[in-house]
Amino acid sequence: MLNQRLELLRKEKHLTKKQVADFLKIDQSTYGKYELNKREPDFDTLQKLADFYDVSVDFLLGRTDIRNYHVSEAQSGYMIDVSGLPEEIIKQAEDYIEYLKQKYNQKKY
Repeated sequence: MLNQRLELLRKEKHLTKKQVADFLKIDQSTYGKYELNKREPDFDTLQKLADFYDVSVDFLLGRTDIRNYHVSEAQSGYMIDVSGLPEEIIKQAEDYIEYLKQKYNQKKY
């Protein structure tokens, strides 16, 4: 699954294997083996890949289909997939959720 996710993410960003390998400061053939499922990255490299693609390590490993969890105080532990949204839109959504919480809490009393 890792190899498929790496290839998918690289192609979505229109990058070559060499470009990703250069970012990771590894040999292109090493990165190529990750995508061919002939080698697995170490933990540090896995974290760098997750950061580079703005996804969770769990997504890379196929443990979830949610690319990344952006959690804020306004979400109060409720997980929402906001991957791919600009920060401005995420902030607007958080503000609206806070507004709804305040409105709902006022009706209780």
